[in-house]
Amino acid sequence: MVSIVIADDHKIVREGLIRLLEVREDFTVIGEASNGEEAVALVMEKRPDIVLMDINMPKLSGIDATRQLGKAGCKSKILVLSMHESRAYVEEVLRAGASGYVVKNSASKDVHNAIDAVRSGASYLSPAITQQVVDAIARPGDAGPSGVSMLTEREREVLKLIAEGLSSKEIASDLGVSLKTIDSHRSNLMEKLDIHKVSGLVRFAIRAGLVEA
Repeated sequence: MVSIVIADDHKIVREGLIRLLEVREDFTVIGEASNGEEAVALVMEKRPDIVLMDINMPKLSGIDATRQLGKAGCKSKILVLSMHESRAYVEEVLRAGASGYVVKNSASKDVHNAIDAVRSGASYLSPAITQQVVDAIARPGDAGPSGVSMLTEREREVLKLIAEGLSSKEIASDLGVSLKTIDSHRSNLMEKLDIHKVSGLVRFAIRAGLVEA
């Protein structure tokens, strides 16, 4: 029997996953979490074989929750389910310690196959994601630093200026746009990168080579 914990902030998604999993007699859901902090506590308590982890959750993202579980020595296999299909997200997830990545619009058999794969010690990527990785290997250098590839040219420019210490008002003045436009870019940056503090954006910009430390 494969024990599973589901971590997703949307109740309807959790309920749908439970129905999908209960089709298999060898799958059993032993717990649900609605945010990242709750997920870490529940997984450490229950020690399931598999954790189905969403990325964007309150209090703690799925990526940070995965990192915390790895640092705590948890042996549960993390399988990320996300609506995001960007290769940058996949890279961050795998670096954090996840064993697989499944896009939420995948067929139910893909979720079953993913669980079977990571349970046996293998890794799993949704077919659409696998093609992106293959394409990136075929075109080395096109994607840029991890995470940066999903940003528009203007978003990179705004990120660089944020990292250099400029306020939104100063950035708007420098770029000749409205303060509302800059606030929108800032919000998009945080959403795309799953980073919700300016200090985190600065660290990311330094790692990505957009600014010097």
